[in-house]
Amino acid sequence: MKIDKRDALKRIARVGVATAASTVLMACSPSTKSPKFQGVDVTGAEYARDFALPDQDGKMRSMKDFAGKVVVVFFGYTQCPDVCPTTMSELAEVKRSLGEDGKRLQGIFITVDPARDTPEVLKAYMANFDPSFVGLTGTPEQLAAVAKDFKIYYKKVDGKTPTSYTMDHSAASFIFDPKGNVRVYSRYGSGAQALQSDVKALLAG
Repeated sequence: MKIDKRDALKRIARVGVATAASTVLMACSPSTKSPKFQGVDVTGAEYARDFALPDQDGKMRSMKDFAGKVVVVFFGYTQCPDVCPTTMSELAEVKRSLGEDGKRLQGIFITVDPARDTPEVLKAYMANFDPSFVGLTGTPEQLAAVAKDFKIYYKKVDGKTPTSYTMDHSAASFIFDPKGNVRVYSRYGSGAQALQSDVKALLAG
């Protein structure tokens, strides 16, 4: 079959233009590559956006106070027998393992038991793990609003006496990047190594 030379040249030109346009688009488009996390990647989530609660010293805190740091947020209560101390211990372990970079990791503990977790109790509890960790409290209404935004479940379970109750609660941590965006949902039981991997990925930016 005879191919018209002019048609062939036109086809070559069209291919060249398309290829050039594709190259320009690739060069100008922002990189969509995201780190491979050990936890659940929740980048772009429209929940777990922020909090505005007083800390153990009575100072109001929000995500903007920790700009430039990777922030790990966990909801729990100080009389929790297992999940809470395990999670906070792992977080403290990760902070120590990072050396100088540990200064760029911030642990945040939000109580779901404000009746017993007074500022004084929270301060002592944080000191058990790392003095730089921040404990947040608030009114029942304030805490309920923040928990709702983070999709956290918690419920009081009555004990034998009025003060011996326990709290059922979600047992995961939320990891924010240095820009204050939630990036990872870290399930309880994943271990310190998985947490360290995700924190390092976000510190590397």
